[in-house]
Amino acid sequence: MQRPEAWPRPHPGEGAAAAQAGGPAPPVRAGEPAGLRLQEPSLYTIKAVFILDNDGHRLLAKYYDDTFPSLKEQMAFEKNVFNKTSRTDSEIAFFGGMTIVYKSSIDLFLYVVGSSNENELMLMSVLTCLFESLSHVLRKNVEKRWLLENMDGAFLVLDEIVDGGVILESDAQQVIQKVNFRADDSSLTEQSVAQVSLPRLILLFWNFLPRALTTSCCDS
Repeated sequence: MQRPEAWPRPHPGEGAAAAQAGGPAPPVRAGEPAGLRLQEPSLYTIKAVFILDNDGHRLLAKYYDDTFPSLKEQMAFEKNVFNKTSRTDSEIAFFGGMTIVYKSSIDLFLYVVGSSNENELMLMSVLTCLFESLSHVLRKNVEKRWLLENMDGAFLVLDEIVDGGVILESDAQQVIQKVNFRADDSSLTEQSVAQVSLPRLILLFWNFLPRALTTSCCDS
């Protein structure tokens, strides 16, 4: 069950107005305080994941809904979150009606954002998986320099953990295996293309050689 503080507050007079209008009163579920409704559970747990440097500048970010539809709004949100969290020892913050879990590493701050009624442990499992997976990809150097040099790998990691706000994986070992498989598959594809292209390139080159040069070589 969700935390009581996460339940939406009823509008004043909502139940009374419905009764006076002759309409049916909102259904009350077992264990739910009168006049309140539990929010339906959703697979879309994650609103955003972003990584900032120790000055609050964005290095990596993905937003999964339209809470902050423009880049300007996203950057303002990230700056406010950084100002609120960068000087505290806590790992959880509540800001703007959202639950935010975060972790710092050398000169990086990693954030996972969910709605106010999301389970903090669920969000923290995503954050832990992200950090451990990045630690493997960056060879245990989870810092700005190595992240910038391996940004493609970082996005691969994030895409294996969250897709469209849905948590796909929270086990770092599984994420690492999938990322390695995709990297190996990409390398194999590039190698195969090179192996196929080279003979074709030689053939094309030979076909377009001046016939005079070919005849000269044969005569000699």
